[in-house]
Amino acid sequence: MEKDSRDASDKSSEVLGGGWVDPIEVMIRDRVRGFIEELVEAELDEALGRSRYQRPESADMARRTGGYRHGRRERQLLGSFGPVTISVPRARLNQAEGTSREWHSEALPRYARMTKQVEALIAGAYLSGTNTRRVRRALGALFKGAVSKDTVSRTWRKVQTDWEAWCQRSLAEEDVVRLILDGTTVRVRLDRKATSISLLVVLGIRRDGQKVLLAVRNMGGESEAAWRSLLDELVSRGLTAPNFVIVDGAAGLEKALSLVWPNALMQRCTVHKHRNLLAHAPERLHEEISADYNDMIYASTAKEIEARRTSFIRKWRLKCRAVADSLEEAGDRLFTFTRLPTGQWRSARTTNAVERLHEEFKRRIKTQTVLPSAETAAMLLWALLASGQIKMRKVDGWQTLAEKPTVQCIDLAV
Repeated sequence: MEKDSRDASDKSSEVLGGGWVDPIEVMIRDRVRGFIEELVEAELDEALGRSRYQRPESADMARRTGGYRHGRRERQLLGSFGPVTISVPRARLNQAEGTSREWHSEALPRYARMTKQVEALIAGAYLSGTNTRRVRRALGALFKGAVSKDTVSRTWRKVQTDWEAWCQRSLAEEDVVRLILDGTTVRVRLDRKATSISLLVVLGIRRDGQKVLLAVRNMGGESEAAWRSLLDELVSRGLTAPNFVIVDGAAGLEKALSLVWPNALMQRCTVHKHRNLLAHAPERLHEEISADYNDMIYASTAKEIEARRTSFIRKWRLKCRAVADSLEEAGDRLFTFTRLPTGQWRSARTTNAVERLHEEFKRRIKTQTVLPSAETAAMLLWALLASGQIKMRKVDGWQTLAEKPTVQCIDLAV
């Protein structure tokens, strides 16, 4: 059987039928070529100081002529109007030392195969969670098959320059007062095999309440050494010590934070601790544990939280000691949020802000199953935020972020 070599636009036409042909769109595309050629010609006229076929009328005009034309060449350009073939003029410009150089258009840069609009469209489609082959199929009809799988990959790689600049930018001007740190696991291709890696993410909260991604790095795990390396990098780039840090309870992360910022207040995520408590008890007790735990964590005052914590430990020490021991293991770090104004409690109790970011990221890459490389995974998470595909709002209670925490946390004495 012969392989069907027709392009995507031909196939789309057969499926959609002739009724989908828009004469206005066809007319606009026909005029695009002439418009671009006129634009480049006007640019060359200005560079040479005279229009095409215009002869010098005087010796002074001849001296002001900047060079001469020497033929034309055809170039292929892909824009939102579709692919077109453009006839581009060639010229040489005179230089002060008596030599000449080839003229290059600024409106149509050298080696440019597509417009910025098309690059943004392709990158945006890829960032929306579509793999390279599906982007090619989706845009095939619009661009008449000019967008190949390799075109999508090349366009995406251009984002890497901005990514590298972002990774090295100074953080000295970031007015960050709070950090949320967490890791997530993704599957990437390493040595031609699908491998799980950890993405370590640092989310900052500015004094005005706006969340900002400070760093994302791919590592083999969430060990103390991995987190220490990332935190040291943030310090070297000028990040000042935060007042408050929210973590998921990983031992390696807590040790690294204690070494880098020993004076920062640390809050253990209450949602993660809730899951730990349930893991220490049989399923028939889960509903009762959740009710008691939520009554304690979501109490309206620090005094109420303190009293309900005492009751929780007394009750579950008798009923299921492992649950009580797990709660006591967290110590006062589970209740550090009580030192903040009550309006901030909702945003300070958990790592939900970065967890939601992880969930949205994984939803976008679901169609790709395995990402091409570890570097691509980190870059893709950053690009989703940089392009506006994922947006982050201000934290709850941001109006009181400038207030200092109280000295005393709740009393842990039982």
